[in-house]
Amino acid sequence: MKLTRPALNAIAVLTIFVLYAPILMVVLTSFFTVRRGKIDWASFSFDWYTKLLANEGIGTAVLASLKVGIIAVALSLLLSLLFATYITLARPSRWEAGAISGLIFLPFLLPPIITGMSLLVALKEVEIERGINAVILGHVVFVLAIGFRTLQARLAALDPAFLWAARDLGAGPWRSFAQVILPQLKLPLATSAIMSFAISFDETMITLFLVGDGATLPIRLYGMMRYGFTPEISALVTLVLVFTGLLTALMAWLTRGRAGGFAG
Repeated sequence: MKLTRPALNAIAVLTIFVLYAPILMVVLTSFFTVRRGKIDWASFSFDWYTKLLANEGIGTAVLASLKVGIIAVALSLLLSLLFATYITLARPSRWEAGAISGLIFLPFLLPPIITGMSLLVALKEVEIERGINAVILGHVVFVLAIGFRTLQARLAALDPAFLWAARDLGAGPWRSFAQVILPQLKLPLATSAIMSFAISFDETMITLFLVGDGATLPIRLYGMMRYGFTPEISALVTLVLVFTGLLTALMAWLTRGRAGGFAG
C-alpha cells in the first residue's frame, strides 16, 4: 500500500510532536504554573528564573562547567592538532597510524560508564585525586576524537603543492606550517571547539565518576532531580537548551556554504 502525501505529512508532524513535546512541556512549566495536570496560562512569570539565578550552588556549578569545558577544549585541540599533523604530514606506517587513531577514538566510542570507570582507575593509579582537575583530564580524553577527526580530514584534503612551494621559497618546516597550513585550519578548529565544548558542557556519566566533592552543572541538575522535579529545574533545563541551541546555530553559521579544498 502506497502512502499518500497527506499521510506522509501527518506521520512527519506526529514524529516531530513526539520528539519535541517533552522539551516544549519543560519550557512551558518554567514560565507557567501547572495545576492538576493543566497549564494555567494566566500565571506567566519569571519567578523560577529569578530563584534559579539567586541559587549560589547553581552559579558555582555553571562556573565549574565553563572552566572544565574551556580548558578541556583547549588541551584537546592542541593534542588533536599534533596527532592529526603527525599522521597526515609525517606519514607514519599504517600500523602506527592505526594504533594512534584507535587509542584516540576508543574512549569516545565506548559506553560512557566504561570510559568513566576506566579513567577513574587510571587516574587513581597515577595518584590524581577525584575533582575538577580529574574531570578536565577525563573530558580531554573523551572529546579528543572530535578535533582529531575533523583536523585529520581537513589536512588530508589540502593540496601538498602549497606546502612544497613554501619550502622551495625558503620557508622552514615551522614557518611553512604556521603560514600555510595553520590558516587553513581556522574553520575546523572553530567547529571542533564548539562541538567539543557542547559535549563537555553536557557530559554527565564520565563526570560523575571523576568529580568527587565538586559539581558541574549536569551533576548539580542530577542532584536536584533526586529531590523531585520542580519548575526551578525546568528553568535550568530551558537555559541549557538555549545555550546549546546557540552553540549549534553558531556552528551552522560557521560551516554554511563551506566545502573541502585548500582555500579556507
